Amino acid sequence: MRTRSKSKRVGCAPTALDLFAGCGGLTLGLKQAGFAVGAVEISPLAASTYSENHPNVKVWNTDIRRIRARTMRRKLGLKRGELDLLAACPPCEGFSSLRTLNGGKRIVDRRNDLVLQLLRFVRAFKPKAVMVENVPGLVKNRRFALLRTRLERLGYRCNVDILDAADYNVPQRRRRMILLAGFQAEIPFGRLARSRRTVRKAIADLAHSTKRRRDRLHREMERRGSRVIRLIKAVPKDGGSRTDLPARFKLKCHRSCTGFKDVYGRMRWDDVAPTITSGCVNPSKGRFLHPSKDRTITLREAAILQTFPRRYFFSLNKGKFAVAEMIGNALPPEFIRRHAQSVREFVRTVRAGNSHVGC
Repeated sequence: MRTRSKSKRVGCAPTALDLFAGCGGLTLGLKQAGFAVGAVEISPLAASTYSENHPNVKVWNTDIRRIRARTMRRKLGLKRGELDLLAACPPCEGFSSLRTLNGGKRIVDRRNDLVLQLLRFVRAFKPKAVMVENVPGLVKNRRFALLRTRLERLGYRCNVDILDAADYNVPQRRRRMILLAGFQAEIPFGRLARSRRTVRKAIADLAHSTKRRRDRLHREMERRGSRVIRLIKAVPKDGGSRTDLPARFKLKCHRSCTGFKDVYGRMRWDDVAPTITSGCVNPSKGRFLHPSKDRTITLREAAILQTFPRRYFFSLNKGKFAVAEMIGNALPPEFIRRHAQSVREFVRTVRAGNSHVGC
């Protein structure tokens, strides 16, 4: 987000601030919807990946708790009330049902309190709209109840639901909590897709692309032991599971475990993918085997299933598992784009009602 000039500009792009920006999935969706963006991200690896893809965006690579929101607002050249959208996806590990053993165990994570950092920025910027995205488990957390109550006291009307990204043209099953809050008015969610985008539509043609040979994210393959390779080859193509394996291939730990049945499973060509997580390049972490090839999906295929463009850069300086974590933790840009378009319509209406105020 560039610092605005003192003179008033007419028809300028709506402004947004992306807190907990990660590698830039939320920012990309906002930019695709026409927003100009500024960002905050604590991880040096994620921040460098972000900056490589969004070189014109001002990024604060620091702990959000160390930032004075009013100082940031002044550096962005914004007065209170001029920011159009404050968007955030706080770290979700502490609220995830997967990390809490499918909801059966409570996890204490200090990062959980970061969700309340959003309130400092709301008070300092007084944005026209607020967007919060996270795992469904956040809805039942007392911090979320407090966040919503405080937003409503500040004059925001909250629209909250748990939505599946697959209904918004994202080729994966990904249930997420989303909150859209408009100042003194409710903002509707984004437009649903007419049909679901399948794994086939997303990545099938990648095998025939000549550019894939030069793409390190597509060439960074796993190294498996001979027994695991034989196991993977034995899983039936196009949707097979470890439960379909002959007895001689079944691992001892799988025989005694009744949960996590998707591990060592294949994706289906004509269905959406499972949720892409940070374990997406490990067959023991979920249904991440390619539908027809005897391997897990590649980092590039995982990024595409998250709806990142095929040329989106991810730094491999810390290895493939660090990239998998960035991809798995990212927000699908297409999911954000559709909701951001709804926010933009709201902002346009607000601006039209205050046409005497410069942007």
